[in-house]
Amino acid sequence: MPVAVVTDSTAYLPPELVPAHQLTVVPLTVVLNGVEGLEGVQTLPADATRALSARRVSVSTSRPSPEQFARTYRRLLDAGTDGIVSVHLSAGLSGTVEAAELAAAQFGDRVTVVDSRSCGMGLGFPVLAAARAAHNGADLADVRTEAVAAIDRTTIYFYVDTLEFLRRGGRINAAEALLGTALSVKPILYMPDGAIVLCDKVRTASRGLARLVDLAVEAAGDAQVDLAVHHLAAPQRAETLLSALTARLGARLHETYVSEAGAAVAAHAGPGLACVVTHRHP
Repeated sequence: MPVAVVTDSTAYLPPELVPAHQLTVVPLTVVLNGVEGLEGVQTLPADATRALSARRVSVSTSRPSPEQFARTYRRLLDAGTDGIVSVHLSAGLSGTVEAAELAAAQFGDRVTVVDSRSCGMGLGFPVLAAARAAHNGADLADVRTEAVAAIDRTTIYFYVDTLEFLRRGGRINAAEALLGTALSVKPILYMPDGAIVLCDKVRTASRGLARLVDLAVEAAGDAQVDLAVHHLAAPQRAETLLSALTARLGARLHETYVSEAGAAVAAHAGPGLACVVTHRHP
């Protein structure tokens, strides 16, 4: 394709979609007790959840280096690609966008970077939109436009059993984490502009899942939609969500994807994560 699409490992695309859409994925690094591993390659979700359960094992993440991105961009351009649209994890959560921009500056206007302001399939749906545009022969500017438009049509909500892991990683402020712990409530979160914000509080996990369904249906509005459901060591929660959403959305529901969140998100969300991403069609 004249335009290549690059993303990072936090898109959590179902594996078959990566070659099908000719995507290039740059992995983040997950650090378990000082040992580094590439997300999805050397470090899997189960590795992170085991470490988190052990409690005494430190778990952290780091962005890909600018050099990693530069090598990726150079390889694609040397292979004959005219330009690259690189779509990544929210800059509010990670320095990944910054690293990609530093690398892109080496290639002039042949590489453009897009901040998805999201993660998981909140990132993945814009990546797929860009890839489809590239497959149809769109130029660099139009492929970027498709990615940005898809970001505006995509909404992510997620449930976690505790805010403690997000607090430890600095992804949510201490006051919100303390509030959740003190009241023994289960938080529902979302990302209205690239940062994680407390949206609602419920008393039980089952109410949390029901609230996710309601919020996803509200986000869909009257549009035709695609849905993605993520979980972390909680496949039954994903099944519950998908079944309820399928019943509620009916014929308006097109593509559905279910995947486990990776080790980078596991490090900050903790086991039990359940997430719904709603992507409205134009």
